[in-house]
Amino acid sequence: MSEPPRFDRGHTDDLMSFLAASPTPYHAVANAAERLEKAGFRQVAETDAWDGTAGGKYVLRGGAIVAWYVPEGAEAHTPFRIVGAHTDSPNLRVKPRPDSGAHGWRQVAVEIYGGPLLNSWLDRDLGLAGRLSLRDGTTRLVDVDRPLLRVPQLAIHLDRAVNSDGLKLDKQRHMQPVWGLGEDVRDGDLVAFLEETAGLPGGSVTGWDLMVHPVEPPAYLGRDRELVAGPRMDNLLSVHAGTAALAAAAGRGSELSHIPVLAAFDHEENGSQSDTGADGPLLGSVLERSVHARGGSLEDRARALAGTVCLSSDTGHAVHPNYAERHDPTHHPRVDGGPILKVNVNNRYATDGSGRAVFAAACEKAGVPYQTFVSNNAMPCGTTIGPITAARHGIRTVDIGVAILSMHSVRELCGAKDPFLLANALTAFLEG
Repeated sequence: MSEPPRFDRGHTDDLMSFLAASPTPYHAVANAAERLEKAGFRQVAETDAWDGTAGGKYVLRGGAIVAWYVPEGAEAHTPFRIVGAHTDSPNLRVKPRPDSGAHGWRQVAVEIYGGPLLNSWLDRDLGLAGRLSLRDGTTRLVDVDRPLLRVPQLAIHLDRAVNSDGLKLDKQRHMQPVWGLGEDVRDGDLVAFLEETAGLPGGSVTGWDLMVHPVEPPAYLGRDRELVAGPRMDNLLSVHAGTAALAAAAGRGSELSHIPVLAAFDHEENGSQSDTGADGPLLGSVLERSVHARGGSLEDRARALAGTVCLSSDTGHAVHPNYAERHDPTHHPRVDGGPILKVNVNNRYATDGSGRAVFAAACEKAGVPYQTFVSNNAMPCGTTIGPITAARHGIRTVDIGVAILSMHSVRELCGAKDPFLLANALTAFLEG
């Protein structure tokens, strides 16, 4: 194994800034693109003809980004090395008719996205962010990053059994946030407020994709600041690490024997079936067009994909000190123990023995320790973009990630060193 990398808290500081600046998938891909631009990448439009020149390129589509670096001398059949991740997190999303209220309270109607821990959204200061679609066909990002909304919990005096029987929340009745007072609820109030906030003329917004987010910033905690608490680590932690790894790999230039790729998809939390999800055509289209832009044929594409490997990076479960019995007794991943290799024989994760060897080699090259995660047999695990990527594109895929606590909470918890260790492992993988 190589010499272990010396922990750089600057990477984790930057992750915290990335999390705070990325309240939605649209903001996350814009921030990733900005970082890649600084590393010399340039955006290409899907509607334009692509050239096969060397260098870094990226495509933005909604809340997804696919970026790749073509080294000098790359052939049409040169294989890819892909880091896959997702940009979305479970949250509360604004309904098409958002203005509601009752009993003197003005509220915003929201729909539950993905599988959030609902109780973690209660009594939080919440902002609102997302994408506004304008009458002229353009879009505008908006972020009200101040206390604007709140989902108030029922007082214990009106629910005396809550601590003994557990909190029971009805998704329709109990999760609608308040944002003001007044009996006169008018359609268009929220959108008019956002138009004013974004400096747009009244009536210019004709569509929106808006979601609620906590405004409390990420923070170090613990005696020695060895832990990080923050929102959307599942899975912006991987998006941030993958972006840093791709920029680093691009610095190797012509030394690369393959084409490094970052593919960060939207809609993983609700099944990945969209034009920006892993089960959609985006990645396959980019890879195929990249081959063709370098003069490749169908045969070259098949050869390139046959030699391609993808690391599907998503957060996983660290052993919980208060619920250790929920974990497999022989697999207890710990925070700051290095990235985890996810295994499930029923293909909820895509890892097999050959994939394990690829990941082990990358970690050994980087001097990074790694751990293995497998679920307790009595508790079926979730899944990732890994099996989807493997099945859709015929690509050898390995599921990995960082072990965290409080997954799908509004505020998750990881070790301060693990994001840095993951980025080093991903860099070694992309560099080959």
